[in-house]
Amino acid sequence: MNHKQINFAFKVRHALNENLDHLPAPTADRLAAARKAAMARKKKDAPTRALARQGVLAGDAGSFFGDRLSWLTRLGVAAPILVGMLLLSGLYQYEQQHRINDTADIDAAVLSDELPPSAYLDNGFSAYLAQQQQQDQ
Repeated sequence: MNHKQINFAFKVRHALNENLDHLPAPTADRLAAARKAAMARKKKDAPTRALARQGVLAGDAGSFFGDRLSWLTRLGVAAPILVGMLLLSGLYQYEQQHRINDTADIDAAVLSDELPPSAYLDNGFSAYLAQQQQQDQ
């Protein structure tokens, strides 16, 4: 059917649906008989056939766990996750060691200095250091 025929069929259906309650009984009977005859002449729907290999359907868990090589598949999924976790753990340990070394350097500088540690807490000493830095520049 082309576009014009489909459009005409929709218009007829719409007009019949609007006046369905006002149709006389013999007309409704004739329409029912025509519908039955049309349905009898209608071709049967042919089943649609599709070629699908095993394991391509969604939700098919048999191919992931039942396959001979499924351990390779699982390893292919798990290996990148494990490597990522190891890398992140190593990065965290490296940063922690770096932070510890920086703190140890500051502690060693404070303890080896000629000033007592209480001098660093004095507000006047902080002002003196700021003044000295400005003069050096």
